[in-house]
Amino acid sequence: MDSKRNILLTPGPATTTETVKMAQIVPDICPREKEFCELMAEIRNDLLKIINADKKKYTTVLFGGSGTAVMESVITSVIDEEKELLILINGAYGDRMRKIAETYSIPFKTLEYESDQSINFTDVNSYLQSNSDIGYIAMVHHETTTGILNSIGSFSELGKKYGHTLILDAISSYAGVPINLEATPIDYLMSTSNKCIQGMPGLAFIIGNKSKLVQLKNWPTRSFYLSLYDQYDYMEKSGQMRFTPPVQVIYALRKAIDEYFKEGGMNRYKRYKKNWQTLRNGLQKLGYEFLLDPKDESHILLTVIEPNNQNFNYSKLHDYLNQRGFTIYPGKINDKNTFRVSNMGAIDHVDIDHFLITLGLAMDEMDIKIED
Repeated sequence: MDSKRNILLTPGPATTTETVKMAQIVPDICPREKEFCELMAEIRNDLLKIINADKKKYTTVLFGGSGTAVMESVITSVIDEEKELLILINGAYGDRMRKIAETYSIPFKTLEYESDQSINFTDVNSYLQSNSDIGYIAMVHHETTTGILNSIGSFSELGKKYGHTLILDAISSYAGVPINLEATPIDYLMSTSNKCIQGMPGLAFIIGNKSKLVQLKNWPTRSFYLSLYDQYDYMEKSGQMRFTPPVQVIYALRKAIDEYFKEGGMNRYKRYKKNWQTLRNGLQKLGYEFLLDPKDESHILLTVIEPNNQNFNYSKLHDYLNQRGFTIYPGKINDKNTFRVSNMGAIDHVDIDHFLITLGLAMDEMDIKIED
């Protein structure tokens, strides 16, 4: 029986296909069985293929948890005591890396930009030239605070130039925005099962440089459950996760990966981009304005400025849309009234058109008029 289809216009979890949801209905299995270990090995290898990561150079380490779990795993596992971490921040998720470093008393510095500004790599380069204590650099690729896309190419060049270890949050860009680790090497890339790969929440992963991973063996362990080296070593030796994995979510991810390859990576990006263009054009026709310049947008998420109208009420608008099968997301910028609309997931431009029609009806019913 098909389940009710909701259109999640949120930055994750994303709308999934019926087949991905149904893939979770499988016979009970102990995750220590050989059959399940083979399934995880396939998934680990296929996650590399999606971003053209050479399996001789890279491997995938899986964790039960959200994207923040693997963010915490990397930051607490790979930073030694001799060099500092530089965190590039232009949104809430860059700031989350800072909070993790603070929690564990990990030595770090930050370069911070306004949330509507992309990272200025000329500034970063100048900073690195005069700060020899830096050995690690962390950045969010797609900052869903606003939908801004920071340059993975410029970020990768920093690693090549200075020899620093690169940590990339690709949690909401992986499988949605083209990434090629052969062309733009990254040492540790983090993502999760419930965003552009279009699986279910509950599993996150790190694609790591093998030569860097093995160096972690003798480094101090700051976390037990989230120890990256211990998880990597256990998976390499046994094919299993150290602790009980989210079994059904892994079966759903297997199906989601199959559907990704069937669609094709570039075709998925084109679908998302058409969704974004349909959404942007439609919102503009309704009178809405946006936080970002189109050149800085990811084609995955739009930050919409709330209209200056006394009848506009985000909560009422959200509830009206939600009752009709569309979920939007609140803004995350302290000094601006905004809301966010994402177009990732198993949706297309027809779904976006239906959303725009429903939004227009909501505005009429709430008497929301946007003046030019």
